[in-house]
Amino acid sequence: MADRSGRLPTDDEIAAINARHLIHTPLQQADLLFVFGTRLDVDERVAEAARLWRGGYFRWAIVSGGITPGSRRSECEIITEAMIARGIPANIILREDCAMNTGENVIFSLPIIDAAIGLKNIRNVICLGNTWTARRYPMTLHRHWPEVEKMLVMVDSFATPRSLWHTDPEFRRRMLSEWDKIEPYKARGFIAEWPRGR
Repeated sequence: MADRSGRLPTDDEIAAINARHLIHTPLQQADLLFVFGTRLDVDERVAEAARLWRGGYFRWAIVSGGITPGSRRSECEIITEAMIARGIPANIILREDCAMNTGENVIFSLPIIDAAIGLKNIRNVICLGNTWTARRYPMTLHRHWPEVEKMLVMVDSFATPRSLWHTDPEFRRRMLSEWDKIEPYKARGFIAEWPRGR
């Protein structure tokens, strides 16, 4: 797949991304917070996890992410330690520290969740990740765990408002790169349509 992330999107493409990729889901109490690993905007992700915990929005959390080039510590270790430092109890955080992509985040985490809690005991999940990856998180989860209700919470450190992502060159590059993965990933069975009709 050619990298077209440096292009300038059309007005129609901007509108489609805002409506179909940057999904807003009503937030409610969940059984599980699924924190997808990252090297970018870790502080923002951890701060949001802490806010959700203080608000009573989840009972359990799983943090998934392996060791990325240039680091000796896994994304899971870095994020988990920061979550604990922010007041989230260590004993409610499950850890998966081998995943190198979003698919592996889910595939490697499901047996850990099942062993600790039981997949059948999880009714709903909040997916927490980067704004530009957006609905690809719950779409990946939906491919492998369709039974649970999914919610999406996105964070980033851009000063540019989310709806104006196309006006910031780096925000635009990241957004278009992720948007361009959706249809090929669906065709290859990596992700599943979520929510319906999108």
